[in-house]
Amino acid sequence: MENNGAFSIKGNPQVATNIKYEMRHVSREKRAQILGCGDQKTFRGCTVWFTGLSGAGKTSISFALEEFLVSNGIPAYSLDGDNMRTGLNKNLGFSKEDREENVRRIFEVSKLFADAGHICLCSFVSPFKSEREKARKSHEEGNLPFFEVFVDTPMQVCEKRDIKGLYKKARQGLIKGFTGVDQVYETPENPDIVIKTTKSSIDECVQLVVEMLCENGIIPKDLQYSNSLSSQTTIAVKELFVSKDKSEIIKLEAHNLPRIDMTTIDLQWLQVLSEGWASPLSGFMREDEYLQVLHFNTINFGGTIVNQSIPIVLPISTFVKETIENRDSVALYHNDELYAVLRKPEIYLHRKEERVAREFGTTNTDHPHIKLIYESGDWLIGGNLEVIRRVRWNDGLDQYRLTPKQLRDKFKAMKSDAVFAFQLRNPIHNGHALLMTDTKRQLKEKGYKNPVLLLNPLGGWTKDDDVPLNVRMEQHEAVLDDNVLDKESTVLAIFPSPMMYAGPTEVQWHAKARMVAGANFYIVGRDPAGVTHPEGKTATPDGNLYDATHGARVLKMAPGLTSLEIIPFRVAAYDTGKKAMAFFEPKRKEDFDFISGTRMRKYARTGEDPPEGFMATKAWRVISEYYSLLAAQS
Repeated sequence: MENNGAFSIKGNPQVATNIKYEMRHVSREKRAQILGCGDQKTFRGCTVWFTGLSGAGKTSISFALEEFLVSNGIPAYSLDGDNMRTGLNKNLGFSKEDREENVRRIFEVSKLFADAGHICLCSFVSPFKSEREKARKSHEEGNLPFFEVFVDTPMQVCEKRDIKGLYKKARQGLIKGFTGVDQVYETPENPDIVIKTTKSSIDECVQLVVEMLCENGIIPKDLQYSNSLSSQTTIAVKELFVSKDKSEIIKLEAHNLPRIDMTTIDLQWLQVLSEGWASPLSGFMREDEYLQVLHFNTINFGGTIVNQSIPIVLPISTFVKETIENRDSVALYHNDELYAVLRKPEIYLHRKEERVAREFGTTNTDHPHIKLIYESGDWLIGGNLEVIRRVRWNDGLDQYRLTPKQLRDKFKAMKSDAVFAFQLRNPIHNGHALLMTDTKRQLKEKGYKNPVLLLNPLGGWTKDDDVPLNVRMEQHEAVLDDNVLDKESTVLAIFPSPMMYAGPTEVQWHAKARMVAGANFYIVGRDPAGVTHPEGKTATPDGNLYDATHGARVLKMAPGLTSLEIIPFRVAAYDTGKKAMAFFEPKRKEDFDFISGTRMRKYARTGEDPPEGFMATKAWRVISEYYSLLAAQS
């Protein structure tokens, strides 16, 4: 700010003359149409002013609230005392006059955010009543809501929390004018809400502010806050299981119902639906849902746009269609075991060419999953599912098949404040481990105390030349046993979906499902869900069906995934100098060796060890034995 000899902080007089406030053309109502959430296009601009002693917990509550609001599609921005003093207010000290000017600048900035339709969250000691009242009055004059939140934490508690040692320095006389020590804090007389952090967790404190905002019509009343993980996951888990008593009734009813005998892949999709991975779907897709997914990659549920990029459908033959037409319910079996009943079924034509063209970007029947679709039934049946039993595969791996609700409960029990998911269908080498470890480091640098890794290998159908699930799970356990990944902060669980090899379309499904399970960060790899082009390099320059970078780029733009932060896959390769996997450095490219999957498989088949540091020893042994067995059988 220029002084030119005329600027005076005290009293904040208007120095510039010959000025005229210009009215904007964009009204708040028009901004609301752009920034509003769901069907309620409401102007939400306001300021929530957190005041209290240093160390009271103002910023922690503000940042958690900001995270929750943004995850639910509500524009919010936090202004923090230290952050403001590194930029706009870096020329201010801590004298009474400077503190007053600090607050004035902040509430003027917060007014701009609020006027732009954002919920501005201000975390400042702001010790003087008069300055807080000026902030409120300024907002009221602008017809903008202002909420004063007093974070009432005893000084002795604040001192114990003081990781920067400011109270100690103030008591030693090294810091002058420190609030609570040698400068008074004027307690708010009539705050809009009082929060006592000694009696409430951060989540409970945020809940109080959310309730206040709901009561004042700032945010929708049906917006709920429960904990730091579910706050990131805006989709509630919708399981489709019925009660034990209802199950017994359905078992008797099923004897008189027409039946569908599901394939193994159909059963995998039933598991996905019943456990809630595709929430809020209520069953196999009806035609309107199918069309939305096929053409928009989303479904509109009551005004809320939910990402759902791949169809979850149940194909049937013409013969089966004729046996169940005009019936209200159909029983679903697999290997003569009753699993569910489909209510109020809707049958529609399975236009296979349209489906595969939209989903895969090709109709080539040499694509592994497209081949399956063309071989499936000519009709699709949708309807609400009533599922009587969990799908169990009895393959020795069912203990790893945790539902989204079980995963959320596990993360809560681990007291996680962030969950980052890594989806994979291949063995883990040390480059993958480096990426996961580095992600954890980044999250800790952001301020998360206990980030948890969801190591979530795909467990449904895969093409014949992929490593089988049982081998992959044994290899993943070996990686954990060798301490390449931190076992204590990692959850190894199977994702039951079949694999489609549909590139950027499918990777949205992978991310959305992990979001439902409680993840708020998602690591996306190079060429996720990709596959070689059926016609190889005669069709594309690199021989791949999809561009290797498009999956990550699409995820960052995908609708309905706003509560999931995408972490791009950093390229790792074998550093010949360090004899370890490391992030690729273009300036040292001659020192890096890119070990392809083909080369890895060759090592394994011939019994040759890969370079030291490529993969954990025990984990490599699992892969080597598998490929050696394959070679012996061929």
